[in-house]
Amino acid sequence: MNWFSFLTPYDFEMMGRLLTAVGLGAIIGLEREFHGKEAGFKTYTLVCLGSALMMVVSIGIFETYRNIATVDPARIAAQVVTGVGFLGAGAIIRSPQGSIKGLTTAAGIWAMCGVGLACGVGLFRAAIFTTMLVLIVMIIFSKVQERILPQKKNAKSDEG
Repeated sequence: MNWFSFLTPYDFEMMGRLLTAVGLGAIIGLEREFHGKEAGFKTYTLVCLGSALMMVVSIGIFETYRNIATVDPARIAAQVVTGVGFLGAGAIIRSPQGSIKGLTTAAGIWAMCGVGLACGVGLFRAAIFTTMLVLIVMIIFSKVQERILPQKKNAKSDEG
């Protein structure tokens, strides 16, 4: 018997959502990995994938119980954003000299959580466009910052 015969069109749609999240998270993770950041390829991919899964689960709960109880699919998404905020906070490090590292990493993780949630709900255009914008911020904005604020180049107090 064919394994795919057990899968419904809805199953394929969910797999597409999760695979899109993996791909988009991996794009940003590769950029971070290329620049030698602590959180990179696997971290960004997993944050995006996990967020997408939580949104898929939230929609599944809503669909299962919508005629039985009052269920708000946005509640799980809100908790995911909070949880990922704690993960991002773990990426922020204060050095003994008082400089802070990891803010960009924390913001990137948080942004990719949003991309994952968008994938989970099927908002692919928003997820792809946001990923492109995150990539622009990570690559182009860094170059602009180095040219406009050369003192930031050496300090790197908000990068990470």
